[in-house]
Amino acid sequence: MQLCLALDLADKQACLNLLAPLQGLNLWVKLGLRGFVREGPVFVEQIQKMGFKIFLDLKLHDIAYTMQQAALECAKLGVEMITLHASAGVSALKSVVEPMRVLKGAPLLMGVTILTSLDSLEVEQVYHASLQTQALHLAKLCFESGLDGVVCSVHESLAIKEATKMDFLTLTPGIRPNYQDTQDQKRVGTIQDALSAKADFIVMGRPIYNHPKPLEFVSQILEQIGGLHASMHQG
Repeated sequence: MQLCLALDLADKQACLNLLAPLQGLNLWVKLGLRGFVREGPVFVEQIQKMGFKIFLDLKLHDIAYTMQQAALECAKLGVEMITLHASAGVSALKSVVEPMRVLKGAPLLMGVTILTSLDSLEVEQVYHASLQTQALHLAKLCFESGLDGVVCSVHESLAIKEATKMDFLTLTPGIRPNYQDTQDQKRVGTIQDALSAKADFIVMGRPIYNHPKPLEFVSQILEQIGGLHASMHQG
């Protein structure tokens, strides 16, 4: 399981100040819509020069051709992972997958199932289906379309793998050290929850950059992931 730092601070310098001491760690950086719109592709290059793998989380959702071309522009930036909304449909998803198959160094393609900010009632209002049913349905669309994996809550990760393949990647946002401060995330979980759910990537933001000693805290998380992995394998 790998750790992604959600980089969502108020300005570029604050982001760079946070990243500087973390260089050299086995850490992904998730750059979302806010930071990318504000700072642009040049910021991607700055983060790459610091040695981090980049998860560009723009959640592309449009007609097939626009999604395809936008995804190819993302790939040109040399990022290692991008997101597409599963709700865009099979045709749009496949239109992105096909050119990526022949592209050297193509990023991982992750389909967004249901945002972790939505609860069961809101999912019913939007999709007219239960949360678990809709999450599995969208994940299967992504799997059948040839994506590498999906973004989902920790609560759906294992069920998605069981419904597709165990090596179909799951990335789980909203991970907290100990069910602390959920803020706008509603379907959250702990590192142990993510490991139990066989998640391949976890995303953590505020717990890291609100910590007084981010380097020490991130190092502890990475050790915890390694330690929990080891204990689970021994078990």
